[in-house]
Amino acid sequence: MSDINCVTLSGRLTRDAELKYTQNGGAIVRFSMAVNRSKRNGDGSWAEEASYFDCVYFGKGAESVNSYLSRGRQVAVSGELRQSRWEQDGQTRSRVEVFVNNLSLLSQGGSKPQEGDGGTSYQKPATPYRENQNSYSKPQNQYRQQPQYQQAPAQQNGPEEFQDDDIPF
Repeated sequence: MSDINCVTLSGRLTRDAELKYTQNGGAIVRFSMAVNRSKRNGDGSWAEEASYFDCVYFGKGAESVNSYLSRGRQVAVSGELRQSRWEQDGQTRSRVEVFVNNLSLLSQGGSKPQEGDGGTSYQKPATPYRENQNSYSKPQNQYRQQPQYQQAPAQQNGPEEFQDDDIPF
């Protein structure tokens, strides 16, 4: 029986990604991300707690997405965990990293673009859930206008005019 090693994370980058190339010309992008979770304190109140993960992304996909991976950018990654072990100054050290298979850009990060700086503006969509948090609704797409269809006027003596009794099946 083979073991399963899958991880999916959604969070924000804690620093800009670093792009390097191997001797064979392959791209390697390294970045770190913070994933928040709510944690209940001893007094019953809730507090946010962050976990930090180092990620490694290989290949042409990594090279093409590198310019978008800046500090504060929200991303979702899926991949596998790999542990590296080495000896340094007589001590055995280890590190666990996420080796990314898929990466999705979820939002723009960093500061908002200023007027006249040539940046694109971004408006956070409305929250996708209602007040009672038990029923979900699809958020309205604010960025693409839906086409408006109008019903064509009925033709008077055209081939489209028929009675239900005229249909042979």
